[in-house]
Amino acid sequence: MKNINFNDALEIIESLPEEQRESLIEIVRNRLIEERRDKLAKNISEAKEEYKRGNFRKGTVDDLMREIP
Repeated sequence: MKNINFNDALEIIESLPEEQRESLIEIVRNRLIEERRDKLAKNISEAKEEYKRGNFRKGTVDDLMREIP
């Protein structure tokens, strides 16, 4: 992939017709949503594995807050 700096990318995007810029924004927005969804799914999977292994503590929110330095 060609290395393009931020300003060059902006110039390229700004040179596109409005409809294409809107489509690009939608594509980027959807990819960001997918990335967040994938990260969340990974975190949930890891948490389930930790729970299965018994790596968890029970307590209240106040208990947790007391443990935070």
